Amino acid sequence: MATLHVLLACILALLVCSAAAAAAESYSNKVPAVFVFGDSLVDTGNNNYVATIAKGNFPPYGRDFPGGKATGRFSNAKGVADYIAEVFGVKQLLPPYLDPSLDLPELLTGVCFASAGSGYDPRTPQKMNAIPMTTQLNMFKEYIKKINASVSPERTQEIISQSAYVIFMGSNDLTNTYPTVNYRYTEESYTDLMISLALDFHKVRPEPEPDQNTEFVKLYEVGARRIGLLELPPTGCAPAIRSSQGGLRRECSESLNRRIRLFNSKLSLMVDQLNQELPGTKAVKFEFYDHVVSLADNPAPYGIEEVTRGCCGTGNIETGVLCVLPGTCAVADKYMFFDSFHPTEVAARILTKQALSPSYLSKLF
Repeated sequence: MATLHVLLACILALLVCSAAAAAAESYSNKVPAVFVFGDSLVDTGNNNYVATIAKGNFPPYGRDFPGGKATGRFSNAKGVADYIAEVFGVKQLLPPYLDPSLDLPELLTGVCFASAGSGYDPRTPQKMNAIPMTTQLNMFKEYIKKINASVSPERTQEIISQSAYVIFMGSNDLTNTYPTVNYRYTEESYTDLMISLALDFHKVRPEPEPDQNTEFVKLYEVGARRIGLLELPPTGCAPAIRSSQGGLRRECSESLNRRIRLFNSKLSLMVDQLNQELPGTKAVKFEFYDHVVSLADNPAPYGIEEVTRGCCGTGNIETGVLCVLPGTCAVADKYMFFDSFHPTEVAARILTKQALSPSYLSKLF
């Protein structure tokens, strides 16, 4: 009976992967490019070009990437941003915008603006000298100028208006910044602040606050219409949080996961607001939290054996520069996490393709 259950679970996993592959096929060529904004969960190497310690451009990161190259992705190989581009059928790897070697064909099919350590709250990127959201948006404005100088205005307009824009942001705010400002904010008021800042990212308010940068380029202003927002994962179950806050049994931090669920619920309302207030916009919230929980609860069908520790070092606390410590696992595909916060390539592939399922992708069109 146990064997039958395993067999059925494996069949289910294959069906999920097949459905994801069909989704990529069905949406291939429907968007000319993919643009991703966010933090380390989607940074494909922008922080390589920033004066910060939040980098993943050294071994063992990238050890399973072609050529064993550490690209700046916080993974053993490809990451979430790459699989976002793959699901849309655009390309296999989404390059970082700051890579000086990018050629025109790469630029025309999309880039990543994300930066490890960033967040909606402007205090968050200051901790790691990461690229703030305002700067990520200004980088996108610079991107538009670059392609405008190389292709026709009509082609530029087509790329900007028809492409997919995906934002994966907020974990650092709730994990690192909120505990330092909780004397000023309740969980309710801080997640409200995050949503307000997220709204500023997408549109111009009719009457900007006095300290708001009126030159700040908003996503909607420059022509973005297909906007996807990924829910935050249950970071309270990341290995580092289990080790630092979970006691001897290394349990998940329910307080952190509660804040994340609260933000995710408000993200749904924000998406509804964007669709109502911004003409022509197709905004979608992609579920992510429950997919992570499901994978952690039932990893065997995907060949994953370890879900509470990362692959690098001891797997308990190592991330970034600490990943150079000895003890890194032999087979990363058996792990859900590569370091103590970020998924392995196999987990990134599974979770991204589940989140960007056909039923959700269809809402962008």
